[in-house]
Amino acid sequence: MEHREDGPFQLQETAAGDRGKCCVASPCGWLGRLSHELHWSFVLAVVAVYGACQGVGNAIGGVAAAYYWKDVQRVQPSAAQFYQGVTDAPWIVKPIWGLLTDVVPVVGFRRRPYFILAGVIGVSSMLMLSLNHELGIMPALLMLTAQSAGAAIADVTVDALVAQNSITHPTLAADMQSLCGFSSSVGALLGFSLSGLLVHSMGSQGALALLSIPSALVLLAGILLKENRGTEFDYMQVHKKFYKAIQSMGRTLKCPEVWRPCVYIFVSLNLSLDIQGGMFYWYTDPVVGPGFSEGYIGLIYSIGSVGSLIGVLLYQSTLKDYPFRSMLLWGQVLSSLAGMLDLVLVTRLNLKIGMADYFFAVADNAVSQMVGRLQWLPLLVLCSKLCPPGTEGTFYALLMSLQNAGLLMSAWWGGLLLHMLNVTRMEFSNLWIVVLIRNISRLVPLMLLFLVPDCDQNSTLLPAEMLHGNESTETMKKGSNEFSVLVGDNSGCISPGVAVDSEQIKNFDAETDDVELIPLVNKSGLTVS
Repeated sequence: MEHREDGPFQLQETAAGDRGKCCVASPCGWLGRLSHELHWSFVLAVVAVYGACQGVGNAIGGVAAAYYWKDVQRVQPSAAQFYQGVTDAPWIVKPIWGLLTDVVPVVGFRRRPYFILAGVIGVSSMLMLSLNHELGIMPALLMLTAQSAGAAIADVTVDALVAQNSITHPTLAADMQSLCGFSSSVGALLGFSLSGLLVHSMGSQGALALLSIPSALVLLAGILLKENRGTEFDYMQVHKKFYKAIQSMGRTLKCPEVWRPCVYIFVSLNLSLDIQGGMFYWYTDPVVGPGFSEGYIGLIYSIGSVGSLIGVLLYQSTLKDYPFRSMLLWGQVLSSLAGMLDLVLVTRLNLKIGMADYFFAVADNAVSQMVGRLQWLPLLVLCSKLCPPGTEGTFYALLMSLQNAGLLMSAWWGGLLLHMLNVTRMEFSNLWIVVLIRNISRLVPLMLLFLVPDCDQNSTLLPAEMLHGNESTETMKKGSNEFSVLVGDNSGCISPGVAVDSEQIKNFDAETDDVELIPLVNKSGLTVS
């Protein structure tokens, strides 16, 4: 780990800590200050995407889609698992959305048109799905995939806004990250709390129709976003910009410090088999399973999201300074052990010890969400450390796509396993074997743990020549917008130990005054279940 020098970064971190305390003590004042310094339309965009679209939308959409495949389309669990992977496919091609919003402005604007496009896609697809009660499987799959594509486009665009504001307002980077995480967590709590009641009262299609509201908010955010209109753009040069970005990513991926942890990340997510389709069918089966109602399902997931919040707090308060290998080692082990709770539930051992299905399922989901969050956050930090200056946004989107590809494959492997062991809508006798295989598979990636750097999470991972390349340095000095940063999680590609000349920061800020305030997510908020 490099020696930490006194300098601008240290002063910024102290100020960020004071703001963090203000955030807890006076959230309204904190939001007011962000709205004043970054413009209220930016805050609206973050809340619309992370809070409404990803938080509330993903929560309600996940439960409603599960019931839609089960009750409306009446497909088998393995098929539902496969379709879930298909609908998540747009998140794998995030670098494409990132390149588009980075280098292809529309009528002079670089962000607003993509918010509007995402909102239109989301609203139209969900209304078409909900209003047509005789929709076939393939059209329904297309509509759900389109809605997912709209959410992915909005996610990348708001990440670009956050990242750009992180450059023009470096002392507010932590606050913007907190705003994103807070919006997503509160939205998920609200969404899961309402999801079961909405599906019960309106049906799965009616609940899916409500997903048009978060998309409409994204559309509104795009219309209201304050963004300066750029000069005339030469669309004939787009292919050169794309080629330049791809060339830069190729050079970075050849670096052993980059491709080795990338292999581990993909394999670890790939082998964490997703069998939620089979578990959901068993949850709702009144004969063999516990027969949970829609309201119970929503409540189980909402309390589980509290476990996710606890995981974030544990990581932030005590675990963020531990080495990568230690965090990932215990993350995989705890994930496998937490999966054993599913085994206890499926084999009904919980009833033999006198614990009701509902309470055990709530505890199971909360523990799984907490462990999943503890496993996910170090991977996000690791990805942020692999980004080369100058193309941080596009490369981070590439790494997120790698993670999403691993999750997609885990969903398909899980569906294949359910099919091979004949877990169907009415047959669950082999479900315990599926759960056991999944838990064992989560330990297999430990054989590749040597690929992950054995250093703490504050260290610099990239070679010095990649951190201080002429091309990236020149880009920063010019304040170039050719490749804006798309990273939405706590991501800095340069470690705190790298000194930055305050005069260069002032020059950069002065030269980017004509650039609209547009910057800092995952998915995913995507949590390994």
